[in-house]
Amino acid sequence: MKRFSKLVVLLVVITMIATLFAACGGSEQAGQDEGKSTVDIGIVLPTKDEPRWVQDETRFKDALKDTDYSVEILFSQGTSAKEKENVDALIAKGIKTLIICPQDGAAAAAAVQAAKAEGINVIAYDRLITDTDAVDYYVTFDSVAVGAAQGQYLVDNAKAKGEPLYLYAGASSDNNAFLFFEGAWSVLQPKIADGTFVIANSSEAVALKDKATLTRDEMSKIISQVTTNWDFNEAKNKAEAHLTAADAASKGDVAILAPNDGTARAIADAFAADPAIKSYVVTGQDAEKASVQYIIDGKQSMTVFKDVRTLVKDAIEMAVTLLDGSTPATTGSYDNGATDVKAKQTEVIVVDQSNVKAALVDSGYYAAGDFTGLQ
Repeated sequence: MKRFSKLVVLLVVITMIATLFAACGGSEQAGQDEGKSTVDIGIVLPTKDEPRWVQDETRFKDALKDTDYSVEILFSQGTSAKEKENVDALIAKGIKTLIICPQDGAAAAAAVQAAKAEGINVIAYDRLITDTDAVDYYVTFDSVAVGAAQGQYLVDNAKAKGEPLYLYAGASSDNNAFLFFEGAWSVLQPKIADGTFVIANSSEAVALKDKATLTRDEMSKIISQVTTNWDFNEAKNKAEAHLTAADAASKGDVAILAPNDGTARAIADAFAADPAIKSYVVTGQDAEKASVQYIIDGKQSMTVFKDVRTLVKDAIEMAVTLLDGSTPATTGSYDNGATDVKAKQTEVIVVDQSNVKAALVDSGYYAAGDFTGLQ
């Protein structure tokens, strides 16, 4: 009887130990499964070094905080190699939709092809990815309209016939730079041809001044001479070099096509420092806080306000629609060299001293306390 009791106790102990090991093994497996994080939406932005993209990050987080979808936002820090690493990392986390603003539109093709091969929906954000059919959708501001608005502002504020016109552009690796320039040229060219403006800093543009519509190659020739590469220092150095080379007839009251706010401030500073420049009208875009202050202070003439809240909203709505298994609404398409990419376009607003408060503060985009001298 004692032997039987001991046997029962032994069996109970063995069962308890086995159960304990099974529980430990199950916990370890559960931990391993939890370690395999799944992210619904992966977002890749170009760099944290420019205010525009930090602003976009904030807007994305705000737009997604009340949804049931998980998200991870990564920055490529200005290199296509890092961009590819970011996309690969998000693929490994099981993303179902990729929203990506490419550092280089052509170089990003490899990254999105890898995503597409895994059955991931690909949305190009703000900048078009070119030469691949792996892009499903494109969410963008109307970039041609942005350039046209910049050009029209210069036309509307021209002071006299024969006014010197300085042209600047974004990076040749960015398809948007061509679209911006295309839009600006469509408005400026007739006024260049009739002598309202005289191009001061591009021999390639002078050679094409009588041509209303430029080919991609022709635009590339001009952009290669006046590119800023979206870089503040490069824009400043190029403007200073152009002013050093300019004769007296190319100074006085001048018009300046600057592609975005960062380059606009750099170029404006260079022109303001030249005593032979009596006045300048300079364009911009993105409504960066620093440029809004420049506009209030009279140091930058205008910016094209692209309400990132709307662009982010459009991108998130498109991503969620795809995650829900439906087809997103689109308003047009863009030829990326390999396919026509369906697109959702967002409207833009011209902002100068006359409407800066109404457009940017009263709308809730910025707080009045972010600026000084606001009327």
